[in-house]
Amino acid sequence: MDLASTAGVYDRAGFGRPVQRGSRPVLVVVDFSYGFTDDRYPTGADLTGPVLATARLLEVARAGGVPVVFTTIAYDPGQIRSLAWLQKATGMAALELGSRLVDVDERLTPRTDEHLVVKTGASAFFGTALASYLASVRADTVIVTGATTSGCVRATVVDAVQYGYPTLVPRDCVGDRAQAPHDASLFDINEKYGDVVDSDDVVAYLQALPGTAGAVPPVPAAQRPGPPAPCHRSTTLSQAEAPA
Repeated sequence: MDLASTAGVYDRAGFGRPVQRGSRPVLVVVDFSYGFTDDRYPTGADLTGPVLATARLLEVARAGGVPVVFTTIAYDPGQIRSLAWLQKATGMAALELGSRLVDVDERLTPRTDEHLVVKTGASAFFGTALASYLASVRADTVIVTGATTSGCVRATVVDAVQYGYPTLVPRDCVGDRAQAPHDASLFDINEKYGDVVDSDDVVAYLQALPGTAGAVPPVPAAQRPGPPAPCHRSTTLSQAEAPA
């Protein structure tokens, strides 16, 4: 894809304009569960860079009292046998309720007072109470991190803007199994649905909010993780964790 010429086409059509950020953001961490962040599983990839970058955002958000939401995909046995999505993406059947694959990655130190959305679709809004939760905390901006960029992250961003929320996606805080769909999805999100920015930009935004306490110094560029490399599927699953 010729990004320059493609961006020109979108610009002439009136896409790619920046969103207006509010003063009551919510950080939504999409599907950073072991089924996606541990490359021992067929559904997973090594997402160490995006996970650690998100952990830094979480530190800033928590220091400033910004609400945090985690999501995970988990299926019960009846859903595994019947859902159309699992007939298309059979590997997702490994994300069984109660297994390690659906646990949020401990590097993000999820807290018991942070909202957890358990979902069975791509979007964090589909079939869940996320929209009600955002309304209850009077959110006016949504920040989306997580996995995968081309799947659940993109679907969540599309629904967030359709629910009326200006949306930010820090590019170093999202990841995918392969680079091409990751890059294409970030381009698509930035042109149509939200602003794709650096996590430093989001950190500065969070720290500048009224009443935000605590400051986390920026990570020097030399120490900052780069974009995730394309990952290959692994077959090192135990029999109990193999896809149905």
